[in-house]
Amino acid sequence: MNHKVKKPLVLVPCDVKAIPGGGPFHCAGEKYLDAVIHGADCMALLLPALGGGEEMASFQAHYDLDELLDLAQGVYLPGSASNIDPVHYGGPPHDMALDGQRDVSVFPLIRKTLAHRKPLLAICRGLQELNVALGGTLHARVHDIPGHGDHREDSSAPREEQYGDAHAVALEPGGVLARITGNTRLTVNSLHSQGIATLADGLRVEATAEDGLIEAVSMTDPWVVGVQWHPEWRYRQNPDAIRLFAAFGDALRGA
Repeated sequence: MNHKVKKPLVLVPCDVKAIPGGGPFHCAGEKYLDAVIHGADCMALLLPALGGGEEMASFQAHYDLDELLDLAQGVYLPGSASNIDPVHYGGPPHDMALDGQRDVSVFPLIRKTLAHRKPLLAICRGLQELNVALGGTLHARVHDIPGHGDHREDSSAPREEQYGDAHAVALEPGGVLARITGNTRLTVNSLHSQGIATLADGLRVEATAEDGLIEAVSMTDPWVVGVQWHPEWRYRQNPDAIRLFAAFGDALRGA
């Protein structure tokens, strides 16, 4: 299949969220789409998370992932307020918000994307999905792990404060992020409870927080970057975020 488009096309898996009075909706946050469409200068195609819906149908039964990845130049995994069900990484049960339909939809998409050698950018939950899809594990509550800080936002604070600078991360010398940003350290926001416990084989550490938590990962072939923070938040005001989305766009155009 040979489709020619003026701008690269990136696949974006949806969340499934309950809308008061309207039942479940398949959706993606505007801030994620704004950043990838304009920051990477691409088009986005949203994929409903059909895996495990009311009819318990499989994601792969509804989508020909090979055909989709022949059409698209890459994949973008946005963050979400939901957490990955620990059944997927062998962790103990927890009572935090889950999105089972996104869980069973996104893991085959990630594996197929890598098999097709297409670029992938993952943010927050997306980073965690990438790690779990490749066999890594997570801490469900980083703040309960001795020696680790509290990486959650203050839910009572205004949204602008929740996305404010929270802590520094050290970038790996010679890594992808160090080359993209030209920096050795970044100051980032922090709005997550889950975090990487065991890094999956094939992923390289790109950044760590002061408490040792892995904050970013990469692969080089294909181009893959995952970050635990939210570069999409007001990315136009953040030179490092601008560079990251531009680098993803460059990778898409080279796919």
